[in-house]
Amino acid sequence: MLRSTDLLALPAVDCDKAYAMQLSLEETLLSTPTVYFQVALLYTASCGERRIRVHTAAAPVVTDLGEMYRQADTGAIVSLFCRLAIEKTLTSKLEDARNSLQQRIVKVLREYRNLYAVQHRLGARMIYPESLKFLCLYGLALSKSVPLKGGYADAQLDERCAAGFTMMALPVKKLLKLLYPSLIRIDEYLLKPSAQADDFKNIMKRLPLLAESLDSRGLYLYDDGLRFVIWFGRMLSPDIARNLLGPEFAAELSRVALTENDNEMSRRLMKMLKRLRESDPSYYQLPYLVRQGEQPREGFLLLVNLIEDQMGGTVGYVDWIMQIHRQVQQNA
Repeated sequence: MLRSTDLLALPAVDCDKAYAMQLSLEETLLSTPTVYFQVALLYTASCGERRIRVHTAAAPVVTDLGEMYRQADTGAIVSLFCRLAIEKTLTSKLEDARNSLQQRIVKVLREYRNLYAVQHRLGARMIYPESLKFLCLYGLALSKSVPLKGGYADAQLDERCAAGFTMMALPVKKLLKLLYPSLIRIDEYLLKPSAQADDFKNIMKRLPLLAESLDSRGLYLYDDGLRFVIWFGRMLSPDIARNLLGPEFAAELSRVALTENDNEMSRRLMKMLKRLRESDPSYYQLPYLVRQGEQPREGFLLLVNLIEDQMGGTVGYVDWIMQIHRQVQQNA
């Protein structure tokens, strides 16, 4: 609860929560090369003691606007935009919140374009700094997230509220993972010889969140940081499904629980899930199994989250970029 412009009251705070704030500069010019931000946290420890923890951060001051763009932190920007957009849904329409998000992105890129419009012959090209190359992608993901997507009938109210409250308190890394989850093909990894099984990082290649990334002969893992979705292609080898699921491999997967079976492939899958969980122990991702063509389960567990696709009246990534580009060029 916000008690004043500089006082925030929270029922509980742990190491897996993050909060954003906006600061206004009252002085006309910063003359120092560094500015400092300080936050004091007054809390009660588990032993009953009242304590104050002070956090201090230093940030460099630059006079060149281009340098500021080059050092921009996409994660921090997206995190702030996310909180502002969700907050706007409390008092405005969902469409207004999405439009506000889009206009913030347009303004950022338009200012950068104007910065270099004179010295570069830009024509109809869209330009952006290397530091912000994923800003539009995360913006699209945010506009399609549960708190902001569609109309009020496209998600239940309690589902929107729960997702909104979760996203409002997620740290940057977790938020980016939730907005653009990992999609990994894992059947090739599971079939590799044991001698190569430890080459985990090289094998786990993230795929674009597109329907064309899914091969009906493959097995895929979708990981948004809060849950695992394991997608079984329709043409996946029955031997792989049998090794992973046991005698229930042909049953409807909503009734099948993923457990470790007595074979190397199953043990390797469970070990892989364990390693992914250990990389961020703040949440324990439960696995959900879905087979290609099982509707509506496949739709709400995976297909609706392929954010780069055009689906259900929403634009795809290419159309979104074109919209941003046209608006950036207007009055540039």
